[in-house]
Amino acid sequence: QVQLVESSGGLVQPGGSLTLSCVASGRASTMAWFRQAPGKEREWVATIRRGDNKKVYADSSKGRFTISKDNVKNTVYLQMNNLQPEDTAVYLCAAASGNLILSSMSRKEQYGYWGQGTQVTVSS
Repeated sequence: QVQLVESSGGLVQPGGSLTLSCVASGRASTMAWFRQAPGKEREWVATIRRGDNKKVYADSSKGRFTISKDNVKNTVYLQMNNLQPEDTAVYLCAAASGNLILSSMSRKEQYGYWGQGTQVTVSS
């Protein structure tokens, strides 16, 4: 079993930055961030593999978001820069016990463990 606890999100002005963290209670080989805006499907943001540090990003995240990890602290981070109103959503940390292949990383059904989610609001 893996339990995930995200840090608090918050209110950010357009163009601002925010870093989210997610602490895992157990070992997870693949961790990811998803987001869900009101009335929309859950959307994949980025994934990182514990062993080889492979990072993969959704097109909407590339160039603005950075996923990273600290294996000692069992924590994954999502640094978000140049945030825009369309980034407003509940951000959720997800984990898979095994190493996901590239083609599976964006699929939410591949992740067996989820955090409770944290609200990020981008508004002036």
